[in-house]
Amino acid sequence: MSVIDEVLEANREYSRHFTSGRLPAPPARRLAVVACMDARLVISRMLGLKEGDAHVIRNAGGIVDDDALRSLIISHHLLGTREFMLVHHTDCGMLAFRDDDLRARLWKQTGAAAVAPARFYSFRDLEANLREQMAKLRSHPWIPKSIPVRGFLFDVETGRLREVSEGPGGSASG
Repeated sequence: MSVIDEVLEANREYSRHFTSGRLPAPPARRLAVVACMDARLVISRMLGLKEGDAHVIRNAGGIVDDDALRSLIISHHLLGTREFMLVHHTDCGMLAFRDDDLRARLWKQTGAAAVAPARFYSFRDLEANLREQMAKLRSHPWIPKSIPVRGFLFDVETGRLREVSEGPGGSASG
């Protein structure tokens, strides 16, 4: 049995006891979270969220790219979110390569060039990258200045979140 077949069986069991079909589309906690796709991050458990509490947008590195921005703008302007939270984490795979090296590797493996993705958004410094993502949100003309944008680093060994402040070198305790 493939992994997809296994998860489909789990879904059949889940649907037998499913009771959340009438939840409203706007998130109850009015929170939107941008987080890395790393499988070690179970956002709902990490943040004590229930179904329907928040929008969770995930991608490699928790990057505020065009798609994440699109989702956050819709989340706020059409679905009423009032706070944005970014979650990066220790031991992130985005620290392990450089965009140019990956592009060269893919070219060598496939013999093909591609126009998309234009970037992979690898980075060298977790906190600096998190600050950059927060700055992208804070400076976007369609994100109201009244929206709190806060960034956190999740420690994959301890399960603790640590807030990273806006300025370089500063962090808040968590």
